Amino acid sequence: MQHIIVIGAGPSGSVAGALLNNLGYRVTILERQLFPRFSIGESLLPQCMEFIEQAGMMDAVKKAGFQFKNGAYFVRNGKHTSFNFEEKFSLGMGTTFQVQRARFDHILAQEAVRMGVEIRWQTEVTAVDFDDGKAKLKVREANGEIIDYEADFVLDASGFGRILPRLLDLESPSGFPVRKALFGHIEDRIEHPKFDRNKILITVHPKHKDVWFWLIPFSNGRSSIGVVAEAEFFNRWDDEKTALQALVNEDDNLRDVLNQAVFDDPINSITGYAANVKSLYGNNFALLGNAGEFLDPVFSSGVTIAMKSASLAAGLLHRQFQGEHADWKTEYAIPLQRGVNTFRVFVDAWYDGRFQDVIFHPKQRPEIKAMICSILAGYAWDEANPYVKNARSRLETLVELCRSS
Repeated sequence: MQHIIVIGAGPSGSVAGALLNNLGYRVTILERQLFPRFSIGESLLPQCMEFIEQAGMMDAVKKAGFQFKNGAYFVRNGKHTSFNFEEKFSLGMGTTFQVQRARFDHILAQEAVRMGVEIRWQTEVTAVDFDDGKAKLKVREANGEIIDYEADFVLDASGFGRILPRLLDLESPSGFPVRKALFGHIEDRIEHPKFDRNKILITVHPKHKDVWFWLIPFSNGRSSIGVVAEAEFFNRWDDEKTALQALVNEDDNLRDVLNQAVFDDPINSITGYAANVKSLYGNNFALLGNAGEFLDPVFSSGVTIAMKSASLAAGLLHRQFQGEHADWKTEYAIPLQRGVNTFRVFVDAWYDGRFQDVIFHPKQRPEIKAMICSILAGYAWDEANPYVKNARSRLETLVELCRSS
């Protein structure tokens, strides 16, 4: 029986582990931390649900009582627009959940274990060797002991830890400016009559189009609040909590929505999170999700890309182990990158204001809005959608039409 090691027990690791276990392979997940643990990326997209169902984890996720989510609500200088994911162009699920990742990730990991996956907690990969047809890893156990592992293949699902990119010198510049996010959980106490807990609220700063906030409500009366800007934008404040609260108060709508909120948890930050690599695969290894490339949190694409990569890699690896020809470039890297590039087009256009002008346009055509909605719902690989198949040119044309009218 072939043995696969997965580095990291987050969503891509747990989904990949479950898929491969269910295909009959021995899977060991090596996770540096002990779950549950805090993570951002809390507003899932409907496309995620397809992969959760594929992995056999849907019942556990539905039973968890997470906040239902059916869309996204955008606000800029008093203008607002919303997208209902059930009105998208693409086929597939139209609703999902907003989750506290500590609990969500733990549930996925527990489901993987229930299916037969072994998870070794508090184990850190310190060295790798792929030179002789096998994958050999040196791993520091929780007690400090160094253990040698051997596997037929390694999937790196280590997220921002980016274990194999660091150890194999695969890291590459992302091309994005160095941005910083401040974020935390609050007791939201929201009573605003127009606030919809079934949607993520994305707010553009009233004076800076490239500064934006997320507000993600959970099912327990708490919310995730965050703000993203280029790193130097925050230099005028001495501490992160003061900066986040001051910026929230600079937007009229967000200030009104959160006028009773209690900032009772520490405020965290992450800087320079955008990342890329020279290659998504190599001799007996492949990179999943954020271990390969992370764009930006603005459209909550991270978990979707992670789970898509897990599904693609598991299917291709199964065919390879069955003796079929497996081309990791044309059957994994290029298909995965297609959707990532679609998201990239819209992320770029968000920060320079072009996509904002599209979504806040007062006369939106329903058929075009449905196509844009599909991408916001995570269906960035659906090439039946013109805004996926020809994302850059289609969006440019749409921007010109919106601005000229």
